[in-house]
Amino acid sequence: MFDSVREELRGTLEEIRAAGLHKPERVIGTPQGATVAVTAMGSPLLERSRELGEGNSGEVLNFCANNYLGLADHPEVVAAAHEALDRWGYGLASVRFICGTQEVHKELEQRIAGFLGQEDTILYSSCFDANGGVFETLLGPDDAVISDALNHASIIDGIRLSKARRFRYANRDLADLERQLKEAGNAGRKLVVTDGVFSMDGYVAPLREICDLAEQHGAMVMVDDSHAVGFVGPGGRGTPELHDVMDRVDIITGTLGKALGGASGGYVAARAEIVALLRQRSRPYLFSNSLAPVIAAASLKVLDLLESAGELREHLRANTALFRSRMTAEGFDVLPGDHAIAPVMIGDAAEAARMAELLLERGVYVIGFSYPVVPQGQARIRVQLSAAHSTEDVNRAVDAFVDARAALGG
Repeated sequence: MFDSVREELRGTLEEIRAAGLHKPERVIGTPQGATVAVTAMGSPLLERSRELGEGNSGEVLNFCANNYLGLADHPEVVAAAHEALDRWGYGLASVRFICGTQEVHKELEQRIAGFLGQEDTILYSSCFDANGGVFETLLGPDDAVISDALNHASIIDGIRLSKARRFRYANRDLADLERQLKEAGNAGRKLVVTDGVFSMDGYVAPLREICDLAEQHGAMVMVDDSHAVGFVGPGGRGTPELHDVMDRVDIITGTLGKALGGASGGYVAARAEIVALLRQRSRPYLFSNSLAPVIAAASLKVLDLLESAGELREHLRANTALFRSRMTAEGFDVLPGDHAIAPVMIGDAAEAARMAELLLERGVYVIGFSYPVVPQGQARIRVQLSAAHSTEDVNRAVDAFVDARAALGG
C-alpha cells in the first residue's frame, strides 16, 4: 500500500524543493556558542574550505540561535548539569503525578514563579506542550479565546484543541482587538492571548494597552514570553516587566530552551488556581515524562546567574543596536525595532535560501525563513544577536552580508 503513497510524498517533497522552500538541517559538531563548527559533508562552507586548502574545521559565526545571553555553554551551567547527573540521575521514566516529581522540580517551579511575579508555576517538557495544555483545560464551549493573528504555532494548535469560541485580531492592532472583545462579549470566560515578542519579526506586543482592553471587557490575559524572559525588561523578567504590567497578566508561558540556558522544557506561570487545575487536567503534563532533572538543576543555576546578568543584557543591547544601525546604513531592509531578533527582509524564498548559503560560505551561519513559517513573499534572514558575540563578530557579520549581496547580484 505504501508504494503508492511513497510516490505522492516524493512528489510533494519535490514541489517543496522546486519552490525553494526546502529546509535542510546543517550539522554542528561543537557546543552551542557564538562560534560553532559545521561538520556535515556537503556543506558549501566545507567544500569551499577544501578548495582553498583551509582544512575542514568549518568554524562559523552563529547568528541564528536563541542563545540570547550566551548561557547555553556557560561553565557554571555545565558544572551544575554535571552535578545534577550525579545527584538526581539521568531521567525519571515517569510522569509527574506517578513517581516523577523530585525536589529539584518543585524548587524550579517556585523560583520561576517568584522571578516572574506569579503565584505558582508548572513545568512541561516544552513550551509547545505548555501552550498545548492551557486552552483545553481552562476554556469550554461557552468561553472565548481572542488570539493575535501572528501568535506562535503552539498557541494556534493549543486553541484548536479547545472547544472555546475563537476570535482573531490583526497583529498588535488594538482597535481590532477591541472589536473582537466586543464580539465575544456574551462568552463566559474570555482569554486574550499574545506572544510577548513575535519570533519572526522581533516586534513587541503592546501589553499595557492589551491589559487595559482586557480589563474593560472582563477578559484574562495570557502571554507567551519565550523570546523575552531573561533579557527583556530592566531585570530580564520579560515583556510584562518592560510594560510594567507584571501584576495584570494572568498567565505567562515560556521556555527554558532560549535565553534560560537553551536546553529544553517549558512552563506556565500563573495564578495559583490556574496552575492547580492544570496539574489535574492538562493532558501534556499528565501524559508526558517529567522534565529531565539535569535540565531543572541547570535552569536553577541560570536563574542564579540572571540576578547579576545586567552586563550581559547591556552587551546584548549594544550588539543589537550596532547590527541594526550598520545594516540599515548599508541599505538592507531590516524590520524596525530594538529586539535581538533582527529580520533582514529578502522577499523571494529561493533568494533568501541562496543568501543564507552565501553567508555560510563567508563564515556566518544564518537561516533563510520562508513559507509556511512566514507569509508568501516575505522570506527573510532572521538574524539573532547574542551577548556571546563580540563587537568584532557583529561587524564581520555585516561585512559578510554586504559581500554576499554583491555575489547574489545586488
